[in-house]
Amino acid sequence: MLINCIAYKDGKKLAEIPVGDISKYLAIPDAFVWVALKDATNEELEEMRVEFGLHELAVEDARNGHQRPKIEEYGDSIFAVFHLVEEIGTEINVGEVAVFVGNNYVLSVRNGSQRSFVGIRDRAEREPHLLKHGSGFVLYALMDAVVDRYFPIIDMLETELETIEEAIFAKGLARQNTERLYALKQKVMVMKHAVFPLMEASGKLYGGRVPLVCYNTQEYFRDVYDHLTRLNSSLDSLRDTIGAALQANLAMVTIEDNEVTKRLAAWAGMFAVPTAFAGLWGMNFKHMPELEWYYGYPMALFIIAGACAFLYWRFKKSGWL
Repeated sequence: MLINCIAYKDGKKLAEIPVGDISKYLAIPDAFVWVALKDATNEELEEMRVEFGLHELAVEDARNGHQRPKIEEYGDSIFAVFHLVEEIGTEINVGEVAVFVGNNYVLSVRNGSQRSFVGIRDRAEREPHLLKHGSGFVLYALMDAVVDRYFPIIDMLETELETIEEAIFAKGLARQNTERLYALKQKVMVMKHAVFPLMEASGKLYGGRVPLVCYNTQEYFRDVYDHLTRLNSSLDSLRDTIGAALQANLAMVTIEDNEVTKRLAAWAGMFAVPTAFAGLWGMNFKHMPELEWYYGYPMALFIIAGACAFLYWRFKKSGWL
């Protein structure tokens, strides 16, 4: 679906144009066309390929989707893929945006995401002194917006981890905490797969040999790289903390199991005492002491009860019960 197709020159909006007029505006010196598609069909991608002269391999990647975040060069053009990570309740949804950038065009193809880039276009149009840098600045604006959306999700993951850590030492929650920690670990890995490859790829856009379309915007891409570095460090810290929390949780499980074992051993010890007495007095010998004693039965019960009470007191004092 076509979201918008707009031509710009010298940082100012020329007009919203139909797709059929793209080639006419591409021929204007110092002008570029910015097209945004959402869940594009094969026919729409083929039409864009013809209009902008896109490389077939890049178009194929955009058509198939499920790409690793990357930035690739095809001649004088750039093909970039970013993961769009969105928080939906307590779950994380991962979409994707493929961006084609040439000297006089920008094409973004968004898939599997509900959040639009309208705000990014509005921001760019409010800064004509930056937009006049051309398509390279638009690539930066898109990339920066995608990366900025990662920060609230990292904050959400950190808050969720803090909540789980507070419950680790609560009794009876060991299994639940383990499940929550592993679910959180999966979310962290989703973010890691979005951030780390993009951090590596973004190094191509500043310093040394950079694509021509990004030559005048290198400092902006360096800023994006710094943000990605911070995000990657936060994710590494989260992953390490989750590992430590899992170890602590498993230790709590072992402690709780030991507590149960001690209680069972204590109760077994108390039941062993009356069993021993009953076994002793239950023997059927004719000449056995105390068999004919009038107070023998009450005394046996008293001894059994007293021994059990003593054992209960000792086990309770030692923390076994």
